[in-house]
Amino acid sequence: WGSDKSGYLPWINEAVKKSGDKLPKQFTGGEEIDFEAITELEPDVILAPWSGITQKQYDVLKDIAPTVAYPDQAWSTDWDQQIDIIGKALGRTEDTNGLKTKIEKQLADAAATRPHYKDVTFSYIYNSGPGTLGVFKPEEQRVKMVSSLGLKVDPVVNGFKETPGTDSALIGLENAEKLKDSDLVFTFYTDAKNRKEIEGQKLYGEIPAIKKGAVVASNDNSFVTASSIINPLTVPWTIERYLPLIDKAVKTAGK
Repeated sequence: WGSDKSGYLPWINEAVKKSGDKLPKQFTGGEEIDFEAITELEPDVILAPWSGITQKQYDVLKDIAPTVAYPDQAWSTDWDQQIDIIGKALGRTEDTNGLKTKIEKQLADAAATRPHYKDVTFSYIYNSGPGTLGVFKPEEQRVKMVSSLGLKVDPVVNGFKETPGTDSALIGLENAEKLKDSDLVFTFYTDAKNRKEIEGQKLYGEIPAIKKGAVVASNDNSFVTASSIINPLTVPWTIERYLPLIDKAVKTAGK
């Protein structure tokens, strides 16, 4: 999901081509794992710190090669912890601090070019169906990336009860008015039709930031994917595409 015409995620495609290396073999992802395809690759190690593999799948994978999974809950390993886990698994712990520092600097440098962002509050929301409304919590990677650019998470988000293992809270569309003080709303859509359907819901459309058009959103699957993940390749790729979108929304909000 999010791949370009080459069939690869664009930031991976660009980075590998720039290095002169060969693009890696890919196989279908999702809930089902192609164990045969993985076996054919004869891996030295299998890395899955940011995944949803089950115990049963892990037991099969570890028989193929040493497998490193998530330490706690599926899809909830912090980005910096992922780097530490991967660095240790590859025997390259000396490189991890440098990678983390580089990412933090890229975000901080971008924030320094937009000092006015510090006065802008936001909430990052999503819909999983008609009548639903979810809000990502401050520790979720999408939110962390935005807050690292200088914007402030709307304080109301801290009071929402987290749905266990999701880094988010399902508050329901009936509670949309609680986001009335968010200067901006960040969200994403699967496509233009999905966006029209979601924005057509009355309570959703009455969220002040939505009504004003102070929204940072995209239905570009590549961008949606990249802006959801903090890693050494996604951050620089996302920043240059994010800032113009945020600038436009900030201007619309009158901030």
